[in-house]
Amino acid sequence: MLTPSEEADLNEGPKDPLSHIVRIFLESNLSIILVVFSLIVGVAALLITPREEDPQIVVPMADIYVNFPGHSAAEVEQLAASPLERVLYQIDGVEYVYSMSRENQAIITVRFYVGEDRERSLVKLFKKIDENLDKVPPGVTGWVVKPVEIDDVPVTTLTIKGAGNDTNALRRMGEELVERLAEVPQVSRAEVIGGEPRTVRLNIDPERLQGYRLSPLEIQRAIQGANVSIPAGDLTANDQTIRIQTASAISRPEQLNELVVGVFKEHPIFLKDVVTIEDSPAEVASFVRHGWGPARGFEQHDAEADHTTGRPSQAVLIETDETL
Repeated sequence: MLTPSEEADLNEGPKDPLSHIVRIFLESNLSIILVVFSLIVGVAALLITPREEDPQIVVPMADIYVNFPGHSAAEVEQLAASPLERVLYQIDGVEYVYSMSRENQAIITVRFYVGEDRERSLVKLFKKIDENLDKVPPGVTGWVVKPVEIDDVPVTTLTIKGAGNDTNALRRMGEELVERLAEVPQVSRAEVIGGEPRTVRLNIDPERLQGYRLSPLEIQRAIQGANVSIPAGDLTANDQTIRIQTASAISRPEQLNELVVGVFKEHPIFLKDVVTIEDSPAEVASFVRHGWGPARGFEQHDAEADHTTGRPSQAVLIETDETL
């Protein structure tokens, strides 16, 4: 039982401000209105706010390939790579500069801070290199600046594997598959890694070459001169136009046999007289190994031996990029 004084205090309501606010929300419909308003604002924010599954993080990067022929890796680092690193560090917005020096060449990688404008960063890079052309050491034949973007990272890797040892046939299959993949929408680039490409090999016979008084340099110049097609104008007569070309480029290996590379005792010397021509795969320059991992869930089969014993597995990789 409450006394009359306690009932009077209860009817008068709370005296402190906080209790007064709580009483207002308990006795009115304002709380329901605020809950509904909060839900509406949340749904609107969820629908309006832009979202990306893979957000594009802009990190401008560039690789600089410097050609410095005739020098060892230590000389390339001391004379070309290190001075260029100090110059590139002076660019505003550069975070890291690191290089890799090897014989006759150096690769310098420049990375800007995250969020820097890509076009503006490349302009700064080219401008800084042009401003320091007087510091280029003698012997540097040139350099190439290649911007690196996130689209250069392959998103899909396909492996073509064969049971035999003919990696040239696998590569030709991969090149044909690349042409098909180029027609797929949103595929920006596809390339083949591994295998031996087709090449025309010229095996020079030194004795025949000496007997005809020719040199390998003359053979090279003759092939380069014959493998050029230059338009020399058009001839119009009798309502017909004939296009004239100075030479015809070599389109088949068989055409090399009848190529004239010199004259000896008033007789033409053909390329087949001093060279043996082979249409064959190129020399092996890299290996691609393929094996099934333990998480693949397959039973033991012959393909696993290629991965565990170290025996080269004949495979070709195809890497593709997608435009986002």
